[in-house]
Amino acid sequence: MTRIIEFLIALGIVAGLFVIIGVALPGERHISESIETNRKMTIVFDTVNSLRRFKDWNPLVLRDPAVELKYSGPAAGVGARLDYASKEASLGQGSWEITESEAGKRVAIAIEDVSKGHDKKTSFTLEPTGKGGRNVKITQDYSVKYGFDLFGRYAGLYVSRHIGDDLKLGLSRMANMLATVPNIDYRTAEAPLTDLAIVDVAAEDLLVVTAGNVDRGQETITKSIKDNQEWIKRVMEANNLEAAGPFRIITTDFGQEKYAFDIAQPVKKKGTEGASAEQLTVKIDGGAPVKYVHVAPHRSAHAAYTGHMAGLDIARNALRAWAVTGGNEVIDRPYESWKDGVDKSFTADGTYDIYWAVK
Repeated sequence: MTRIIEFLIALGIVAGLFVIIGVALPGERHISESIETNRKMTIVFDTVNSLRRFKDWNPLVLRDPAVELKYSGPAAGVGARLDYASKEASLGQGSWEITESEAGKRVAIAIEDVSKGHDKKTSFTLEPTGKGGRNVKITQDYSVKYGFDLFGRYAGLYVSRHIGDDLKLGLSRMANMLATVPNIDYRTAEAPLTDLAIVDVAAEDLLVVTAGNVDRGQETITKSIKDNQEWIKRVMEANNLEAAGPFRIITTDFGQEKYAFDIAQPVKKKGTEGASAEQLTVKIDGGAPVKYVHVAPHRSAHAAYTGHMAGLDIARNALRAWAVTGGNEVIDRPYESWKDGVDKSFTADGTYDIYWAVK
């Protein structure tokens, strides 16, 4: 009996110490980590102001590559939400939802997960830094409240190690991810794009000629395009075809001295509304360097651009930067519809629609 009493007394002392220490522990925790990137502020802000690239930088996905992610609400800004579900007990179900957004400065996110605590929040604060403010300092804060949950307060002792390590790893992965994005500000005069959007492109029938690798001079590019357009015109006439829109240039490589590209002309049977779902029967005779290509419906990043043809390389990469920042993966080669023909495209008044297919 004496031993039982001693055990109960010891147990009471331990419980009392647990309560006393628990009450003395902080009822909330706050940690912060920072990293620096040389990407443009627009790219960095658009990345943290959307959850579409969450899987590419957040450590949660490393713990369970099979985790299910579901997006809802707007694509970016307040209300953008990501719900996740994992069979891993340590992850379970949870969500991230953007609650505050100040352009180029700060994004706040509410977090729900299986860990102890409530009112969990993380925020990304962006600050120009480096020479001339060319770089961006990304500071991620995390806060959690425990109230009078003593077990939660004890769990808070490990926040710096567990959550803090996640913040460091996540920011490092984000910086590496940002480094793969073309460093072009797609919202400024550096690349004057308009009508940025992910669009559905209908099926198309194309006649295509590979121009090869020509000198990057106006005269050589113009001659190559016009000469190859003549080949395409002959095949169109021989097959009772007509143009279904402006010709396009499909870029393979835009080098410092050489330009490798294809010339493509959308076509349709004369008198029809547009490309058919079925492939056309196109006969190509006389050794013409023309091939027929039927393009299936697909999704594509799109932008409109006005300016000299020489600015298209920056415009293309700006479109790619916008697309991947929004969580899209670009595939195949980009192309532009030259809406004003060849000659005007070598002036400041040339107009183009730029496309880059996405998965």
